[in-house]
Amino acid sequence: MLLAVFCSPALAQQRTQYVLAVSWQPAFCETRPDRSECESQTADRFDASNFALHGLWPQPRSRDYCGVDDDLVQLDEDGDWDMLPEPNISAALRDELLVMMPGAASALDRHEWITHGTCYDGNAEAYFGDSLDMLDAINESPVRQLFAASIGQRLTQREVRAAFDSAFGRGAGDRVRLSCVNDGNRRIIDELTIGLTGRPEGPDSFGELIMAARRTDGGCDGGVVDAVGLQ
Repeated sequence: MLLAVFCSPALAQQRTQYVLAVSWQPAFCETRPDRSECESQTADRFDASNFALHGLWPQPRSRDYCGVDDDLVQLDEDGDWDMLPEPNISAALRDELLVMMPGAASALDRHEWITHGTCYDGNAEAYFGDSLDMLDAINESPVRQLFAASIGQRLTQREVRAAFDSAFGRGAGDRVRLSCVNDGNRRIIDELTIGLTGRPEGPDSFGELIMAARRTDGGCDGGVVDAVGLQ
């Protein structure tokens, strides 16, 4: 006899996997100085000493472009992001996004919504609102404090992961991966990717989402925390 097994929406949501990508913008701009958001970056701007939003990526990545027309997919893949439609979000959220996702100046928000946000369980307001809630959780934690206090110095993978353990619970760092790029004779940290399971319910839920995710390799073994301006 076959038994029908039904999964409740809450359980299905709990099991959904995501990756949150946050950038250390000075390092990003080190290799892309001609980007609009990089030309305008200053030492007193938010993203000089806070993490910036890159994106929130439902997993697996084969879920990209959910219900998106082929012509929009082609525009995105060709890099013509400024020709993509703007995400339908409130003016207040738009203002937050322009600060916390400086890449929106180069239409990163349009790219992230078309590619990944359309596969999120919710509209653009929920997708970007949830993303910024989780970014807030990182920027209000010992992780950001560690990076801000280490500008111009080298951090190891172990130190970064330990900061996540301190902020969000023992083992949280095992869900974090460092990305580094070479800049002349320096290696700089340009991004962190964090595994998550489930949808956030405000910044306070972030630790639970990390601890429910699968462990990952740590990526690069460490690098310099870059300061604003070409080094």
